[in-house]
Amino acid sequence: MVLIIDSHPYRYEAEALCRMFLRGRELKIFEGEDIPAEDFIYTGVFGDKISVRIKMDGKDLSAKAETSEGKAAKMEYLLYEILSEITGLKPKWGTLTGIRPVKLALQMMDKGISADEVRRKFKEERLVSDEKLDLLLSTAEHEQTIRALSKPESVSMYISIPFCPSRCSYCSFTSHAIEKAAKLIPQYVDLLCEELRDTAVLMEELGLHLETVYMGGGTPTVLTPEQMDRVLSTARSSFDFGGVRELTVEAGRPDTITPEKLEVMKKNGVDRISINPQTMDDGVLELIGRKHTARDVVDAFYMARSFGFDNINMDLISGLPGDDFDKFRKTIDSVLELEPENITLHTLTVKRSANLAGDAQKMLSRSVDEMNEHAFRCFDEAGYYPYYLYRQKGTVEALENTGFCKPGKEGIYNVFIMDETHSILATGAGGVTKLKDPHGPKIERIFNFKFPYEYIDRFDLMNERKEQVKDFYERYPL
Repeated sequence: MVLIIDSHPYRYEAEALCRMFLRGRELKIFEGEDIPAEDFIYTGVFGDKISVRIKMDGKDLSAKAETSEGKAAKMEYLLYEILSEITGLKPKWGTLTGIRPVKLALQMMDKGISADEVRRKFKEERLVSDEKLDLLLSTAEHEQTIRALSKPESVSMYISIPFCPSRCSYCSFTSHAIEKAAKLIPQYVDLLCEELRDTAVLMEELGLHLETVYMGGGTPTVLTPEQMDRVLSTARSSFDFGGVRELTVEAGRPDTITPEKLEVMKKNGVDRISINPQTMDDGVLELIGRKHTARDVVDAFYMARSFGFDNINMDLISGLPGDDFDKFRKTIDSVLELEPENITLHTLTVKRSANLAGDAQKMLSRSVDEMNEHAFRCFDEAGYYPYYLYRQKGTVEALENTGFCKPGKEGIYNVFIMDETHSILATGAGGVTKLKDPHGPKIERIFNFKFPYEYIDRFDLMNERKEQVKDFYERYPL
C-alpha cells in the first residue's frame, strides 16, 4: 500500500491513522502528486481545500472538505470515514492517534471547556466511541487530583536498571539478559551511584523538589541485594526525601524476588512495588519467554505482603500469543483474588525490535477487545477505577494501556510522567530526562546513552549533558 502526501506537512497524522486500519500491511510513503496504478491512499491539502482518495480492496472512494482551521484533524476525519467503509473496521479511539488522549482532554478542561463539551467534540469531531469516552473522562477526573500535587519546583526521578533475567518475546525496551550482561553490572552500579550524587547536587543548586522516584528497567531486582542496597541508599543519602510522595521499584519478574531483596527495599523506604505476571497461564508464560510459573507469582506476592508491602502493582497483557478468552478470564480471576492495590492492563503492542515482530499480522488479527471489556467490568466490580492510560503505536486493535487502582492507591509517578506534569530527571542507561517549563508547555529532552556498555565507556561525556538542565531552568525559571 502506498500513502501519498501531497502539498501538506501532516505526514505523521496521515501515516498514524492509516496504520490503525492497515493492520500489519506494508505501507510505503511518497510525497508529491503522482498517483500509482496499484492500490494507494492519497492525501492533498491546497489552501483551505482537503482532498482524500483511496483505492483499496477493489474499491475507489474519495472525499473533499474545506476548512481554514484544524486541517490535519479534518484530513484524519476523511481518512477514517473512507477507510472504515472499505475495511469495515471502526477503531474505538476514532481519529485520535497520539499516546496521551487524557492529556488532550485535560488541556481542553484547563481552558474552561466542560467535560460534556469535551465529550461532544471528541465524539463528533474525532469519532471516539462512547465506551472510550467514558474511560477517558473517568481517567481524567482521577488524574486531576494527582496533577494538583505538583508545584513549579517539583520534579520526579527515574533510575534505570536495564537488565532482565531473560528477554520476553514481546519486549522492545532496551534491556539485556543477565547471562550476557552480568559482567557489566558492578561497574554500571558504580557509575549509576555517581550519576545519582551528581544529579542531587544539580537539583539542590536549582532549588528543585523531588516528588516521586521510580526505579525501573529492565528488572531492577536482577541486582544482588548488596547492589540494590547501594543504589537505593545512595539515592536516599544524596537527595532530600523529606517530601517524596512515592518510591517505586519495578520488582517485575517474580523469579528475581527474594526475602533479602525485599528486606533491602523495605529498609530503604520503598513503598510501592510491581510484581508482574503478564498472564497467569503457565503455557502462555513459557511461550513468551518468561522463566517462572503462575505459582511463583503468587508466592512472590505473599512474600512481599509478609514484609509489609501494602501498595503492589501487577501488570497484565491482553492478546499474548497462545492466550484466549478463557485463559485470560482465569488470569483476571487469579489476580483479583490476590487483591493488589494496582492492576495495569496493557494491550499487546508489536514493535519491530520485539521478537514477535515477525508475527505482526497474526497478532494484529487477534481480537482482544472482548478481553479488555471483560477485564474492565471485573475491575469495576472489585472496586478499582482507571487513574492513567496511554496508547502506543502498533497496539493490537489500536487499543490502550490502562492503570487501575483501589481508592487512594494511584501510582503517582505514572500520572506525572504520562501527563507531562513536571520535569523527570533520568539516571542510568537508556534514561531520557524530560524537562518541562514550570509555567508553560515547553518540553526538552536529554538522552543518556542507550546501552550499558555505552553508558560505561562514555560516562563523562554523558554526564556533561546534564549541564543542559541548568540552561533550561535559566531560560524557564521557577
